[in-house]
Amino acid sequence: MILSCRDICKSFGGIRAIDGCSFAVEEKKITAIIGPNGSGKTTMFNVISRLVDPDSGSIEFKGQDVTGLKDYELARQGISRTFQDVKLFQNLTIMEHLQIAMSDSDEKLLASIIKGGRVTPERVQEVMDLVGLDKPHGTNATDLSYGQRKLLDLAIAIAKPHSLLMLDEPVAGVNPRLRESIKKTLRELNGRGESILLIEHDMNFVMDLVDHIFVMDAGKVIAEGTPAEVQNNPRVLEAYLGN
Repeated sequence: MILSCRDICKSFGGIRAIDGCSFAVEEKKITAIIGPNGSGKTTMFNVISRLVDPDSGSIEFKGQDVTGLKDYELARQGISRTFQDVKLFQNLTIMEHLQIAMSDSDEKLLASIIKGGRVTPERVQEVMDLVGLDKPHGTNATDLSYGQRKLLDLAIAIAKPHSLLMLDEPVAGVNPRLRESIKKTLRELNGRGESILLIEHDMNFVMDLVDHIFVMDAGKVIAEGTPAEVQNNPRVLEAYLGN
């Protein structure tokens, strides 16, 4: 397993957002976490990526306990993620965003910002082609459509040196054609040996893409299995898929 979460708990005030959540993500597979709004999915993502400290429980990544690491330390260990809301630098170009993403040390990051670093236009184009972002390298982030910003956000996560790709609602708000393009990209990445963990509300997207699903409710995993197993789980059918 590339990632293991054990008995994670997290409260905000008097509200228990995560209540003893445990699951493990298999290496070189595409895994999804699904569940209704408020079930704890994004909080769990934030705990894993160390944006939020758990109240209790432990997290192992590649066999090492990473529970006490800071977010930047965990990123250096090999976890790269996207967010529900696309987070880009409005005054930077596509090229500059990807140069920063490909920098794997503070020194290279500084070089990327100041003088372009050693990231080649060919490498930038390779990542852009992978996600289907067909815009000039010098295009400013503010000149991209919502869908194009989603693609750049995905490209940045892919470009960062990583072992696990965590995607928070990668197709939220995008049109059907772009959704299929992103699905194709994720399949290609997985075919190259990538490990992917995603949150997504689009059940058709999830069921057609992933290898394994964890279903959350009230901060706990209430069911897991293959897409077929989850689709045939009576509790999941009633509570989440509306069947």
